[in-house]
Amino acid sequence: MKLQSLPLGIFGILLGIGGMVSYSLRPDWLWAVTISEGLALVCLVSFFVLHFETVKAFSGRRSTKMGVNSFLLVILFTSILVILNFLAARHSVRWDLSENQNYTLAPQTYRVLRTLPRDVKITVFTREKDPGYQAFKERLESYRQASAKLSVEFVDPEKQPKMAQTYGIFRTDTAIFESNGQTIRVTSPSEIELTGALIRISKDSKKRIVFVEGHSELNVEDKDRNGLFIAKEALIRQGYDVGTVSLLKESTVPDNTSVLVLAGPRRAVMKEEQDRIHAYVEKGGHLLLLADPDTQTGLEPLLARWGLGLGPGVLVDLQDRLAQGDLTALLVRTFTEHEITQDLTSAVLLPLSRHVTFDEQTGKDWDFVPLARTSPNSWAETNMQGRVVSLSEKEDIKGPLPMAAA
Repeated sequence: MKLQSLPLGIFGILLGIGGMVSYSLRPDWLWAVTISEGLALVCLVSFFVLHFETVKAFSGRRSTKMGVNSFLLVILFTSILVILNFLAARHSVRWDLSENQNYTLAPQTYRVLRTLPRDVKITVFTREKDPGYQAFKERLESYRQASAKLSVEFVDPEKQPKMAQTYGIFRTDTAIFESNGQTIRVTSPSEIELTGALIRISKDSKKRIVFVEGHSELNVEDKDRNGLFIAKEALIRQGYDVGTVSLLKESTVPDNTSVLVLAGPRRAVMKEEQDRIHAYVEKGGHLLLLADPDTQTGLEPLLARWGLGLGPGVLVDLQDRLAQGDLTALLVRTFTEHEITQDLTSAVLLPLSRHVTFDEQTGKDWDFVPLARTSPNSWAETNMQGRVVSLSEKEDIKGPLPMAAA
């Protein structure tokens, strides 16, 4: 045996042992463990290849008195098998063969799982005959494999009634999320519900989204197609608190407001209200303003303080538009690389929109970042009275134009 290569084998064994010990102490350092075990595997395989003739001779002899070197080869070969099994257990591959990729997780879910700040225990009370059993099992297995901080246990409430009673389980197909003294109950195996529960339970405090009311804005309690009830429910699932405020009744924006939303006001916002909004933003608050092109909001003085403006007219786009639809029904495809738009991989439909302007001189203390633009074959139509809509070089504003900005 070539003794000069002996340290290669010993080093491989030490790396393998070190990786396993590291994983037992810090399972969240999966990348470091993988590197360690991968290097160990390379060292051991290299050593094994260099001494293949010795292994061959050993396997062909009846005598097992091959000495220390042969014994070491057996140890190295066994170590290779152990490391391969260890890596397979930590990085097992699962194939989603369902027709609609039902158990392939969304990118946001992967981000949530990768950034879990602490361990989360999920106890699912279900029976094999229950309708949600298979969906819970398949989906939570995908979750568990994506995060070492997640533990999942399935409990049959009929076989363990005391445990079910302790958790207050009155119906099967119920998942209990536990972490840091918090408990969240989920009764649907959908990814939206499960990921929402993870987001809520991993937050130490909730951010509060407050909607301004009093100007015929879109209402968070309105369940019609033009209401924001679905949006409110989605925010709650994402771990936010949602509330409303009338700035005619309140002298200031509530202190616990993380984001103030003014969603499509159809009546003018009074100066006193604008002053309160301005004071909130100047103190570091966040404002989301949604404005329709066919309304007079009276917000021009407020926006002008930051160099912003709402462009006249309605956006028309001959290129990015809904087929067979109105010219004003835009399918927005041009997004800026920004944290807000990074997950927008599909076109966004805007039935009616206007553009945003920015005066660099007035807004010199602010950064203006367009988030979405119309195509070059677009314009802001200032006269929608005619039966034929066409670009007027004198009256209209040629695109591309930003319709959303941060």
